[in-house]
Amino acid sequence: METVKIAVDAMGGDDAPAIVIEGVVDYIRENQRDDGFKITLVGKEKEINKELKKYKNFRLDRLEIIDALEEISMKEHFLSYWRKREETSIKKAIDLVKNNQAKAMVSAGNTGAVMALAKTILGSIKNIDRPALAIMIPTLKGNSLLVDVGANTDSKPHNLVQFALMGKVYLENVFGVKNPRIGLMNIGEEEVKGNELTKTTHNLLKQLDINFIGNVEGRDVYLGEADLIVTDGFTGNVALKISEGVVGVMLSMLKREIMSNIFSKVGFFFLRHSLGRIKKKLDYAEYGGALLLGVNGIVIIGHGSSNAKAIKNAIYLSYKFISQKVLEKISLEIEKTQISLPELKNV
Repeated sequence: METVKIAVDAMGGDDAPAIVIEGVVDYIRENQRDDGFKITLVGKEKEINKELKKYKNFRLDRLEIIDALEEISMKEHFLSYWRKREETSIKKAIDLVKNNQAKAMVSAGNTGAVMALAKTILGSIKNIDRPALAIMIPTLKGNSLLVDVGANTDSKPHNLVQFALMGKVYLENVFGVKNPRIGLMNIGEEEVKGNELTKTTHNLLKQLDINFIGNVEGRDVYLGEADLIVTDGFTGNVALKISEGVVGVMLSMLKREIMSNIFSKVGFFFLRHSLGRIKKKLDYAEYGGALLLGVNGIVIIGHGSSNAKAIKNAIYLSYKFISQKVLEKISLEIEKTQISLPELKNV
């Protein structure tokens, strides 16, 4: 049986390498009987070994370490990390995917650095012009996939169409969503609303053999009316950051109100299990991370403040992506669309 290797950036994240290694160890412990995988930790070897000594009762033979002399800080500027990129943990992890020494890479490090290096080193899947960052978000009806949330600040209509197709394949194969409902982020539901980008994209999407439900307004994103919401990276990133901020503020306000008096505390005692389920649904750690769709390799980017659960779930997500051969299916979907909609290349 072939051993599937996943490269994990041990130095990526606010609390790396400690949290990263905790997540990796948790994954190995949950899959002790599985001999079909191996995780390659990429980072400063001395620091990694120091952290590993804290853990017992896990299969050390499921791990290997590749030393990387440099790391990229969370807010490091492009010119700074580009000069030292050759010895960084992010580049070495992506190189493993490029050279087929790993099937995927996971990093909770500098998002800009991961995207820039992945695009440069791996390149794009055939016929895909720009990769897109896709992330699962909680809704009233379950979860939805939001694409793009920051890989591109300026997109063209044919880019958004490709984002929709990649997201469709992702949802169908990784999350088992059959014929997902696809919506286009816009300022109104009417077809004539929006700018030239959204109006042209709308016209293209309705020509395809997909379950396109039309425009989706920002206020509807979390209602769960669409399984997949397509937008340009600028709009998607703003929407995502506002959402993260609102969730954080609401949880803080709720905590403050609960602790304000004895009656609130008593009420919390009866509601704690329900509130716990809500908090879990809103927790980014449950979803593992964002996937960089469209690059010629599997790249999962975690939140900078990822905890051990987020790292563990990102590894689970990468194995699901590999086992379902999603890269190959995306390539076929794009090729099929190029044939059925030849004018796509020109818009």
